[in-house]
Amino acid sequence: MTKNENLHPRDIKEVIIGDQELSIHEVIAVARYSAKVSFTEAYCNRVKTSRGLIEKFLQEERAIYGVTTGFGSNVSKVISKDDAEVLQRNIVRSHAVSVGEPLEKEVVRSIQLMILNHLGHGFSGVSLEVLELMAALLNHDILPVVPGEGSVAYLAPEAHIALVLLGEGKAWNNGELLSGCDALERAGLKPVVLGCKEGLALLNGTTSVTAFASLALYNAIQAVKTADISGAMSFESLKGTIKAFDPRLHSVKKHVEQGKTARNLVKILSGSEIVEQYKDYRLQDALSLRCIPQVHGAVKKVLKNTLENLMNEIQSTSDNPIIWPEGEDGIALMGGNFDSSFIGMDADSMCIAMGNLAKIAERRIDRLVNYHVSELPNFLVANPGLNNGYMIPQYTAAGLLNEIRVLSHPATIDNVSTCANQEDVVSFAYFAAKKAYQISKKLQYILAIELMLGTQALDFYEELSPSPVTGKVHQFIRSKVPTVKEDRFFHPDIDIIFHHIREGEIVTLVEELIGEIEF
Repeated sequence: MTKNENLHPRDIKEVIIGDQELSIHEVIAVARYSAKVSFTEAYCNRVKTSRGLIEKFLQEERAIYGVTTGFGSNVSKVISKDDAEVLQRNIVRSHAVSVGEPLEKEVVRSIQLMILNHLGHGFSGVSLEVLELMAALLNHDILPVVPGEGSVAYLAPEAHIALVLLGEGKAWNNGELLSGCDALERAGLKPVVLGCKEGLALLNGTTSVTAFASLALYNAIQAVKTADISGAMSFESLKGTIKAFDPRLHSVKKHVEQGKTARNLVKILSGSEIVEQYKDYRLQDALSLRCIPQVHGAVKKVLKNTLENLMNEIQSTSDNPIIWPEGEDGIALMGGNFDSSFIGMDADSMCIAMGNLAKIAERRIDRLVNYHVSELPNFLVANPGLNNGYMIPQYTAAGLLNEIRVLSHPATIDNVSTCANQEDVVSFAYFAAKKAYQISKKLQYILAIELMLGTQALDFYEELSPSPVTGKVHQFIRSKVPTVKEDRFFHPDIDIIFHHIREGEIVTLVEELIGEIEF
């Protein structure tokens, strides 16, 4: 277990980079909850050593990509050491060309943290002064304006962030949009002059891809745990037969995540008078009920694989060139560690996994509102006809599912050559990770709708009690969202439950009763 892993991200007030691997919870703490950032002594020493090497290489005028050469297909152009600072300023200015709506605050902060983590491994040659200013942006809540469209995997969004370090570009501070220079000045900070390789290092690498993927994965893990809860509530209110979760049945399918999910459902539904009453009501249920362990389990497996690769990437240096120390000297190693294929492919897989979770949840939603199969009042309202009840939230879920399906088309199988064919293969991992992030939020809305409907469905069981766990969830949601007796404005209800899913409160509530939901 990494440091702070047992804490909720909102309870992590400071993230210290340098001695241990960065955890997903710490990424969320900085990105979403504005935890402060600082460096260990080892971090600072690594950075200083690496910076000394690159300055030595420059003085010796070694042939090093992006230090004494131009960028991309301009690698054949020799750059004088006297122009080192101009070269780095030029790359930041010329590469800040992403377009469209700005990225959300938590995304930008996550990218900044990933840059600090990535460059602090000590193989990039960036000065400590530059990294301290980047950390100061986070700690003073200075948010660079970063247009979010048009990246093939790196460079442009990062360049918009780097502009603010130069006192250029634009940034938000205390709700006011300022020039980069004014934003720094208000916080008592001064812009930096980038030295050799620093502009390239700030722009290069898998930082934006890893940032998006971290946020998406955190949301997805919250979602799949929540789906076990919402799925259990739907199962209970639809008179599902608990025999589908018999451990003997799942023991012959050699996927541990399936068995764990079945155990989760049994724990959540234990003690339910409804489940006991209807355990023999049907020989077997529809697939959206009896296949919860199989589908949810498969989703968990994909997310676990992604988590492993993501942690490897976070611990990696994804720069080019790599500054490798050898005694008192060293060497610049030119290669392609900036490629984001590992995370990009995983992000595409996450999209497909979350799409399947959304698919089965939407089918359960449909069964809840469809009196032909639910044996409950039509659209879960006591007086249907005059009242529409929960007719249209199922439409919302269907619309979100359609968007998820379109976004689940893999991005990383595409290719467009760039940079005069010098960069003839690009990962397109940026959009893979970005759409995974988008899907994760749409999925949480679908699950909010399922919880809202499952809670309403349980209202109709007046003589039979739900399980202690689903009863507690029902009670919690009812404390926020009242029973629907006649039509009202439902949008705020969905948003309230979505917020509690996003904050992990539904999962925490259940885990306090049954222990950790197995993942």
